[in-house]
Amino acid sequence: MLRGSQRRLFMARTVQSLGAGGQRRAETEFGWNRVTIRKGMHELRSGITCCDAPTARGRARAEEKLPRLLADIRDIAKGFSQTDPQFRNRRLYTRLTAEELRRQLIEQKGYQTAELPTPRTLRTKLNDLGFHLTKVAKCKPKKRSSRPTPSSRS
Repeated sequence: MLRGSQRRLFMARTVQSLGAGGQRRAETEFGWNRVTIRKGMHELRSGITCCDAPTARGRARAEEKLPRLLADIRDIAKGFSQTDPQFRNRRLYTRLTAEELRRQLIEQKGYQTAELPTPRTLRTKLNDLGFHLTKVAKCKPKKRSSRPTPSSRS
């Protein structure tokens, strides 16, 4: 299966062989996009291949816009976190909600409200850094076993 510039060149050569009105015929008969055909025709005429930049598309990550964000989140979250009290796993539990984290970033680190991502994004960043929101509980004592009562003896 052809992709990118190879596909466009194939389309341009096919349209050229169709002659006058070939672009319109290729669009109706093959379902090809006329903009893509024109791009291929331009590449064929000029000999220069247009670069496709799929990696340049899409929204920039929050850490790309705010390079210190992850370090600042980690710095704030450490004060609100603790490990599992029974040491069964290596997760860090925190009482810090995303809304509170946002408030702390504005107060402590000097971020502006408009530049910070949404609380949902901040929650995702907290989870990615290994901080998981849960009630920070102390070790629960073992349940006391019920003592046999005089009426339960057989």
